[in-house]
Amino acid sequence: MSSLFQAPRLDAEDLGVIADIADMRTRLASWLRTPRRWAGGLRRTTQARAIQGSNSIEGYDVSDEDAVAAVDDEEPLSADGRTWAEIVGYRRVMTYVLHMAADPAFRLDAHTLRSMHFMLLEHDLSKSPGQYRHGEIYVERDETGERVYQGPAPEEVPDLVDALTADLGTPQDVDPMVRAAMAHLNLVMIHPYRDGNGRMARVLQTLVLTQRNTPEPIFSSIEEWLGANTEDYYRVLAATGAGAWHPERDAHLWVKFCLRAHHMQAQTVERRLDEASIVGARVEELLKAHGLPERTFDPVFDAALGLRVRRPGYVKRSGVEERTATRDLKLLVDKGLLDALGNTRGRYYVAAGEVRDLATTARQRRAKLEDPYPWLMDRIRDVARANDVGPLS
Repeated sequence: MSSLFQAPRLDAEDLGVIADIADMRTRLASWLRTPRRWAGGLRRTTQARAIQGSNSIEGYDVSDEDAVAAVDDEEPLSADGRTWAEIVGYRRVMTYVLHMAADPAFRLDAHTLRSMHFMLLEHDLSKSPGQYRHGEIYVERDETGERVYQGPAPEEVPDLVDALTADLGTPQDVDPMVRAAMAHLNLVMIHPYRDGNGRMARVLQTLVLTQRNTPEPIFSSIEEWLGANTEDYYRVLAATGAGAWHPERDAHLWVKFCLRAHHMQAQTVERRLDEASIVGARVEELLKAHGLPERTFDPVFDAALGLRVRRPGYVKRSGVEERTATRDLKLLVDKGLLDALGNTRGRYYVAAGEVRDLATTARQRRAKLEDPYPWLMDRIRDVARANDVGPLS
């Protein structure tokens, strides 16, 4: 018997979903091959949403603006110190993965995972960053204190993590999305650390996708989707794990859940690309009509998407001097495209007038997302109830 959960045999429905996702990603790659002013902004906000989603599962909630500030390495607008430390730690790990995992010289082993865990939690040494747990670990229901999951014994953890990284380093004829889903499942079920297991499992999923040369891996991450559907995510893990370390159990529902998340996230990305094309083209028209410099595109585009714009971020991304940035932002306010809010030190800018209406108009064209497995969530709920287990995070 294998020491790890094994990828299930896919059925015709799964293969059809994978083909759909491949088609959407081919369209994404084609879209990104054509230079567009707003592509960089979409990458920033997509990474920010992934960081925001994965951390919200653990109860670390930040605003859209603070999530983007984390990506831009700026100070937060509203997050408290503890939450911000968690967000920045996750940003650090995600940035490492996106920049390093696709390198042919990159090697994923237990040491790499422990180093990533240290990056995640180095702000709180009481959580033993970079170290395996030395005791039993349990997941409990918050409302009752009832134990709903028990991880494998601590003495088994090093060998299990070694087995996982060895498996991921072995060539296999498995779709990258399935392989990434199984990496996620195995790491979260092994629960090798005292804290941060869920976030490490989710970033490992993105790492595997990046290693397998998935086009634009940040657009392929499902962390945003999982954060927006946390209860479903907990429920499928509980249904798959059945309360303890059971690698012999069938992981097919879990794989279907992840494929569904990929499909829904890919649809969401396509919809955003469509909206960004409309908004971006209209922003360019507005700048030209008002005689504004091209460098002001980014702050106006961000504001049109509903984000708060701050001078330090504009300076960093545009490369202009602070005096020029101040003058540009004042000009945008004078033209009625942005509103300035807050005092001098904490001043930020939001969409006004024509810019405020852009994203609203684009969103009115949104098509409803299509569920590729319309029966799946009912089935997962039935299995979870039959097992009488609660969420595993």
